[in-house]
Amino acid sequence: MRDNQLLEMIERYLGGEMTLQEREEFEALRKKDASIDVKMAEHKDFTSLIKQYNERKKLETRLNAIHQEIDVHTLKEDLMAHPSWIVQMWRNHHSKISVAASVAILAILLTLFITGDLSNKDPRYIQLKREVDKIKGRTEQLNTKTDKIIKDGKANGPTINAKFKGTGFAITGNGYIVTNFHVVNGGDSVYVQNDAGESFHTKVIYTDPNNDLAFLQITDPNFKNLGPIPYTFKKSKSDLGEDVYTLGYPANDVKLSPGAVTGATGFKGDSTEYELYIPINPGNSGGPLLDSKGNIIGVINGKQTETTGVGFAKKSNYLLKAIESIPGDSLSKALSLNTKNTMANLSRTQQIKKLRNYVFMVKVYNQ
Repeated sequence: MRDNQLLEMIERYLGGEMTLQEREEFEALRKKDASIDVKMAEHKDFTSLIKQYNERKKLETRLNAIHQEIDVHTLKEDLMAHPSWIVQMWRNHHSKISVAASVAILAILLTLFITGDLSNKDPRYIQLKREVDKIKGRTEQLNTKTDKIIKDGKANGPTINAKFKGTGFAITGNGYIVTNFHVVNGGDSVYVQNDAGESFHTKVIYTDPNNDLAFLQITDPNFKNLGPIPYTFKKSKSDLGEDVYTLGYPANDVKLSPGAVTGATGFKGDSTEYELYIPINPGNSGGPLLDSKGNIIGVINGKQTETTGVGFAKKSNYLLKAIESIPGDSLSKALSLNTKNTMANLSRTQQIKKLRNYVFMVKVYNQ
């Protein structure tokens, strides 16, 4: 057996990727050849060195992630809302604001660095919530006026800035929406905003924290039925190499992120997730993951920080199980999933034109 073949077997064995029969055969081979255990020990030492190097890089990674998460466009809108007041406040209090912001950011970074208590308890993985908005929110408490935004006469919604933002998508046309649990967790009220910029109040009707899923119902009287959902929910597993894409709100308008399925398991071998090669950013959390036929195959829920473009999505069969678990007394309207996919024979651009009406920005507020 060549060394590269043996190394591949060792990696699969240590990673728990072997079937029961393959594992038994490999362990029998180890008993016959003692040199295999030596190579396994060498491989463990090598991977341990890599992990130690990654630990030294984690603070730099977090700083870069925070830099990328700053929503420049939203910040610009907030600053332009009351320019004269902001200039006056800055002149009077800029030293206090700068110190307070620096202390808040430094305290949070030091806490994360010392405890390692990042999303999913690992510095290499972040759930795509807007952590920078937390820091921004604490700084804004220096003056209650910084928690105000311009009232938009064309849109409904609260008059304070959202503390967290994510993505959600319709599972029915009558107002039921799914997103990530970590997006809505801790919020006092949740609104969704459609592609036209209209905001609607919702209530959280059911959560599945183990699978990072939350279900919302639009309760706003101004909401109109979306009509039949154009996609279906795939029950079977998707194959490696399948072309996929997601629509979401990493910014204030909907963005397309194309990619591919690169792993049958997610972070740390999580069998409930897919690993993806896809460009996703904060705000994509809760977005739909679709295959080339327009089937929903998963829900975007995280990304790996150390490798550019690596993301994760909860598999659609776990979404279906969660829907079945919603208590009947939580539903004020019928929840019937669509069984007809009207996007299967459309081009990607045609699919997106249909899909964008069913994908929402999720805005979470703390009173």
